[in-house]
Order: sequence, then structure tokens, then C-alpha cells
Amino acid sequence: MSIELKNVTYTYSPGTAYEIHALKDINLSIPDGQFIGIIGHTGSGKSTLIQHFNALIRPTSGTITYNGEDIWGEKYDRRTLRSEVGLVFQYPEHQLFENDVLSDVCFGPMNQGLSREEAEVEAKKALQHVGFKEENYSKSPFELSGGQKKRVAIAGVLAMNPKILILDEPTAGLDPKGRDDILDQIAELHKVRGITIILVSHSMEDIAKYAERLIVVNDGEIAYDDAPKAVFAHY
Repeated sequence: MSIELKNVTYTYSPGTAYEIHALKDINLSIPDGQFIGIIGHTGSGKSTLIQHFNALIRPTSGTITYNGEDIWGEKYDRRTLRSEVGLVFQYPEHQLFENDVLSDVCFGPMNQGLSREEAEVEAKKALQHVGFKEENYSKSPFELSGGQKKRVAIAGVLAMNPKILILDEPTAGLDPKGRDDILDQIAELHKVRGITIILVSHSMEDIAKYAERLIVVNDGEIAYDDAPKAVFAHY
């Protein structure tokens, strides 16, 4: 088992008038190599849930293990966890900050200890995997279109060779062609690299086409967890 959540609850502002139970007693197993869709309306808890997978958020109660080890254990190396469980945020601007695309994608692998030359090899591989054109490598990330920014943000995480890739609303704000392009590239990555993909979306269509397993989050709880066909039969 890759990631395991046991009785995970997360409460925002506990003990205050603003207390919100964002996750309630979640039990979940994510084995290696699956393509998983997580779906739910805005405010359902899906973004809070995925930020628990790589220890960006600490659960209020419950345990989370990665390959059998408690990720909130005293001596656990959460930095390594975050390079193995990569998260691409909904807004790529939150992940882009270098002067040019190539330097941006090199940042992660260099942080892992690679030299600039080694990092460039991984960065170029990752940029090719997401279908980003070489002629744009020297451009500022902020000159790019929305779809291109998303590709660069995904490449920045991919260059670290994660075992699990989590994408939060990767198609938000894209036109239909841009959306299909990005999703096709992600499906191709899953096939070629064999990594676990966790795709968060509120689009039924996106999820139904690509995911082999669908987790529906509603009001901080898991309403359904099954093959898409079985889940859609409930609606």
C-alpha cells in the first residue's frame, strides 16, 4: 500500500466560533499505480484531503502512513515524502517564480541535490512529457498562456520523478482543446511512467474518461469510492 489514511479528521479553527470540520473520520487506501479521480463540489473538502497526502496539512486526529510509515512520526523525513508525492496546485502561478521556464523546472531536482546539468536533463524530459515546446524554454513563465503555465507547473513536479502525482483541478480555466490536451498528456504519463495519478476535478466528464477509480467527497466525508461506472449509477 502506498498511502493509507485511518480515521483522519481535520478541523479548521478548532475551539473557536469559526470551527469547521473539513474532513470527518476518513479511511482511505491508495495503492501504487492507480489512476484515481477525486470529485466533489466547491467546499466539499477535496483540496483539504489531498494536502494531507504529502503532509502539507497535519490531521487534527487520525494517522496517515506512506509505505507503512507514519508521515507525522517524530523522525520521519517529510521533505523526501514531498518529492515522492508531488502536488500540482490549481493555480500554476503559486508554483512558478524563476526568470525562465527551464530554470523553474530545474528548481525541484536541484533541491533534491542534483547539479544544474543533471537537473536540466530531468527538466527537459519532464517538459517533453507534458508536450511543452523547446522554443519556449527561455521564456519567462509569466509570459505564457494559462495552458502553458499548467504544463510548466506539472513539469516542475514531474522533474523530481515522483511516485505519486496529485493534480488539483488541472483543467480549470482552460478551453475545451486545452483541457483535452492536458488530460491526454496526464493519461500518457500514467501509461509511460506507471506512476499513481490522483486527479481532482469537479468535472464528471474529465473523470469518467480517464480514472479507473472514483472517490466522491461530500461535506468532508467519502460518499462513494468505486469504479466510475458503479459510482455514476448512483446519481
